[in-house]
Amino acid sequence: MKYSDLVKYYEELESTQSKLEKTKILAKLFEEADDEILEMVVLLSSGRVFPPYSEKELGIATKTMVKAISKATGLSEDEVEKIFKETGDLGLTAAECVKKRKQVTLLKKVLTVKKVFENLREIASIEGKKSQEKKMSLIAELFASAEPKEAIYITRTILEELRIGVAEGILRDAIVEAFLKPKTKEEREEFRKAVEYAWNIRSDFAEVARIAKKEGLKGLKKVEIRLGQPIQLMLGEKAKSIEEVIKKFGKVAIEYKYDGMRAEIHKKGDKIWVFTRRLENVTKQFPDIVELCKKGLKAEECIVEGEALAIDPKTGYPKPFQELSQRIQRKYNIEEMMKKIPIQLNLFDVTYVDGKKLFDTPFIERRKILESIVEEIPEKLQLAKEIITDDLKKAEEFYHEALNAKQEGVFLKVLDSKYVFGRHVGGLYKIKPIMETLDLVIVAAMWGEGKRANWLSSYVLAVRDPDTGSFLPCGMMGTGLTEDQFEEMTQKLKPLITSEKGKTVEVKPKIVVEVAYQEIQKSPNYESGYALRFPRLVRVRVDKSPEEADTIERLIDLYKSQGKEG
Repeated sequence: MKYSDLVKYYEELESTQSKLEKTKILAKLFEEADDEILEMVVLLSSGRVFPPYSEKELGIATKTMVKAISKATGLSEDEVEKIFKETGDLGLTAAECVKKRKQVTLLKKVLTVKKVFENLREIASIEGKKSQEKKMSLIAELFASAEPKEAIYITRTILEELRIGVAEGILRDAIVEAFLKPKTKEEREEFRKAVEYAWNIRSDFAEVARIAKKEGLKGLKKVEIRLGQPIQLMLGEKAKSIEEVIKKFGKVAIEYKYDGMRAEIHKKGDKIWVFTRRLENVTKQFPDIVELCKKGLKAEECIVEGEALAIDPKTGYPKPFQELSQRIQRKYNIEEMMKKIPIQLNLFDVTYVDGKKLFDTPFIERRKILESIVEEIPEKLQLAKEIITDDLKKAEEFYHEALNAKQEGVFLKVLDSKYVFGRHVGGLYKIKPIMETLDLVIVAAMWGEGKRANWLSSYVLAVRDPDTGSFLPCGMMGTGLTEDQFEEMTQKLKPLITSEKGKTVEVKPKIVVEVAYQEIQKSPNYESGYALRFPRLVRVRVDKSPEEADTIERLIDLYKSQGKEG
């Protein structure tokens, strides 16, 4: 398939907001792709060249892109920068520069999907001396053969800013329509569940599309766990009170809700993998977790879940999550970080043991299985603290005990509940003693004035549209940060800048922040239709991906909960 053919599909997808229309366009694309490139096409359509759990990343900053465009087109870096300032979009800049290309290479070839995909994947594997120059050469090679429209989408893919509105639900439905061909509503729902199940087990729509095409419905339903490849997690929903849950379900298990890193841990013999709730592979960052699991997990093969805490050696209390996040993000000096920020692992669930999936096993049985395969290591590896009761007074006392231990609150788990992927499943509830906050994504920022002149110090916040995967602005935040935090946020955002006009920069939607606010108001000034009044930073959520940010629906629900009509 020519890359220009894929670009035509991108343009169609970008030009419609209709979820149904996007699904049809994508299904047609998947059908057209032959076996060799199907997985490439699915990944590229979601703006990726690796599945979400892969350790590999392109890691290309704006400056490198400017140099690559310059190298490929013969324009000076200053000329490229000037065009970038005029367009405010690096993709459009690349297109403009390709139009003005000063020399046409004799080696110019028609770009194929395979060539673009393989060049981009190769970028991620380059390390060591002169790695930036080598990466630039691979990008420049593509630009040298690219037509202007192709240059737009090559650039946006590299910067992970494809912006064609393809979210997980659309990918799922397109696979259903392309390869399973439902004839009735009932069939469509059945097929969706099968695709969703395979996605929950493999966390890679490219692989799911291949299975759907080759093996059909039976193949999707038979998908097995592959150790070392993370499964999707079960997430809790907020409950108003402990009393509400006990009244509804009677006896429940109540566990500490630890303020740490959610860890999905896979064991196969002596091999251990550690994934975050975002399914990032952080095995290398946590060799101490690896060693603890080698010693403490008695099963030959298993998948367990827990919470890793940063522990203060002097007090024994957990350190703030922000300190632990330094370890999640650190790729170097791991030994030094282990000494500086020791961890404690608290396990609370198990989903797979020695060839047997436990998703349909009631929670109370899963807990017993977990107890049977874990050998605790005092203060280091232990089971999550838990009581089982329907006594409200005991439950409230346990909740306050968790808070006094400097944890976030408690989880209430329905004893006969199955393990169901995702949120709002009716079996897992969380209670925390804080006002409703929102997890939002920073999509733009402004350079400050005066003593803040060197910092990006005001941030445009956005909620997620679950249908399209786009982010809808709902307010601007400039309070709740210390000078150190302004500096740190600026360093995080600078590599994510995709366009700049005056003092305003647009950034890749990568950074999730937990935000408190005084009120939600209706507003025509923001794309969401709503505005947060006096938003302030609670914390940066490095443990959450943009896909886990709060949705426009939740923003509207919170607006209505203030006693206002939507």
